[in-house]
Amino acid sequence: MLAVYITPFFTENALIFLDHLSGIEGARLAVISQEPQEILPERLRSRFAGHWRVPDCLETEQIRWAVEGLQKSLGKVERILAANEHIQVQVAQVREQLGIPGMDSATALKFRDKNKMKKAFREGGVACARSAAARNEHEAWAFVEQVGYPVCVKPVDGAATQSTFKVEDASAMRDVLRGSGPSPERPLQIEEFVVGQEHSFETVSIDGKPLWHSLTHYIPGPLDVVRNPWIQYQVILPREVDSKKYDDIRKCGRQALKALGIQTGLSHMEWFRRNDGSIAINEVAARPPGVQIMPLINRAHDIDFFSAWGRLMMFDEFTPPKERKYAAGCAFLRGLGEGRVKAVHGLDEVLRDLSHLVTDYKRPALGTPKAISYEGEGYVIVRHPETKVVAEALQEIVSNVRVVLMD
Repeated sequence: MLAVYITPFFTENALIFLDHLSGIEGARLAVISQEPQEILPERLRSRFAGHWRVPDCLETEQIRWAVEGLQKSLGKVERILAANEHIQVQVAQVREQLGIPGMDSATALKFRDKNKMKKAFREGGVACARSAAARNEHEAWAFVEQVGYPVCVKPVDGAATQSTFKVEDASAMRDVLRGSGPSPERPLQIEEFVVGQEHSFETVSIDGKPLWHSLTHYIPGPLDVVRNPWIQYQVILPREVDSKKYDDIRKCGRQALKALGIQTGLSHMEWFRRNDGSIAINEVAARPPGVQIMPLINRAHDIDFFSAWGRLMMFDEFTPPKERKYAAGCAFLRGLGEGRVKAVHGLDEVLRDLSHLVTDYKRPALGTPKAISYEGEGYVIVRHPETKVVAEALQEIVSNVRVVLMD
């Protein structure tokens, strides 16, 4: 089995995937990237079957050129994998063009284009916020007049809360429209603003059948985190994943995946529980989740979920983990302000006091610039058989650790 993994850049997260995927038994892994493989450690790149560098991983033609080049020297490519949200449609197009099994481009587009996604939800009877793709300012104002403020405004192909705004009045709406300039080629996705607790729901599917799921709680929601850079937020995987209180999201989540037409893959769904207890599905991505959810699943079950995803995508195989052993959670360490990390207060004391719970951590490195991602400059992961203990530990971390930034 020759599989190709595509990543524009060799980020910290990409290196984790490459480390796991390149060690899967029965598979050879080739890599396509924009960066040269020479920047990688020898121990990692020596495990690649091949590498092809392209100027732009967002271009379908360049991905195809790279895959065809790898095939000439290595043999037939049987699978193409990518964890990056922004290249899922392009990867699907290359699969179709070269006859490689995997998600097709029409399905991938429903996961990327939020307007197509919400249209599929409404047609499938999936609970979601009212929305519209505004191709001009007139359509944007017409939708706002229909649903009222606040509204959520974002690109139709946005990801990870990038360029997403909560708009609360006409003045703010004018500013967003002035900066975004909606057009038929680049419409804006405008949605009713849903108030409630935000969560995620991860599902492994094979041939359209859901085989396993996980879920998390966001404290607070990602949009609140983006709008308030001082928040050191938390993600919790409760141990009680099979509790009856989650029956409604299991039903609604599977309904949403059916509406989008996923066959084989791992999906990452974000959803709200409104204050009245009802559910609204927000967005779904056909890729592994971010915000440390993959490591949290590892710790909750004592498994290698990165390799499990690789085998799912390469061989259409997945062995569901047994009953969840632990709750797990991550506290993200974020500095307030701008500049570089000047000091980190309270982390050593927290690591000492919670040493029996901490499984992983990343210390914010002195001198490093403020992180681009809302995941911040560092994190601490904890686990315990009781969800309550994990929640209390995370609260202790975010209450006592402070990252100081300075220009």
